[in-house]
Amino acid sequence: MRFTVFTPTYNRAELLWDLYYSLCRQSFRDFEWIIIDDGSTDNTAAVVQEMQSLNPFFPIIYKKVPNGGKHRAWNLGVDMASGELFFGCDSDDYLTDDALEIADKIEKTIPLNERDLYAGICGLKGDKSSQIIGKTFDGEDIRDMTYLERSQNNAIGDKSEVFYSAVWKKYKYQEFEGENFITEATSLYRMALDGLKIRFFNSIIKICEYRPDGLTANSREKFAANPKGWGLYISQRIRFRQLSGLGKWDVLTDYYEHCRDRLSILQMARNLHQNVASYYLGVQLTKIRYRLNRLKQSVLGG
Repeated sequence: MRFTVFTPTYNRAELLWDLYYSLCRQSFRDFEWIIIDDGSTDNTAAVVQEMQSLNPFFPIIYKKVPNGGKHRAWNLGVDMASGELFFGCDSDDYLTDDALEIADKIEKTIPLNERDLYAGICGLKGDKSSQIIGKTFDGEDIRDMTYLERSQNNAIGDKSEVFYSAVWKKYKYQEFEGENFITEATSLYRMALDGLKIRFFNSIIKICEYRPDGLTANSREKFAANPKGWGLYISQRIRFRQLSGLGKWDVLTDYYEHCRDRLSILQMARNLHQNVASYYLGVQLTKIRYRLNRLKQSVLGG
């Protein structure tokens, strides 16, 4: 199998039809569709069964699991994947008609003797008016970079990643007991640390619509409710120099303010991979800086 299109879903039964029909329209036909139902309480199972009964040209593999979060669904989905390439597509997204054809052609531009240097490829994501979401580089159709080099290449915002399944299996999401969310960046940072590049290209291959009940719209609340995963993400950003100086302490203090009612300072420092004494002192100094700034603004404001 060339591609596994993978969809984690939770109570999004009717939205799956747009994705289903976009898969039926694909000009490239060597793929499977794996759906992991993350404990839905709606009629998702019945909807998928109806899709399967329509006998599309591609296999639909469905599995329902207890609610554990999107990252656990991803880990299970990639374990089940038969495709060489793993293309995640959320339940409220759908593909352009030539998405898999374009992805197949772009991946084949990577020389066979260099493929071990790549995590996969990455196209653009667009809205329903075909406007690019985020930003992209100018003047080139293809550019290779690690995930950590995205900003300096102007590859900013949500994109449409297609990973080698074998690579994703090596960099699966870390799962913390009692938590149901962790950002995909934690795995992508690890890939980048090992030097794995991604081949970016300037074609829209996925259409998305951000919904009020989606993870993107509620990411702040999700981070705060999952402090171990959030702490790992912050510690990686510091380690990979995505955060430094006062900006680093702003983020570390924000973590403290959101978690102090539930966690001890020792637990917070462990989650963030910080020395507990240095962390506590840094947070207190940052809070003093905030108070001084507010006092200064009050005085200047008269």
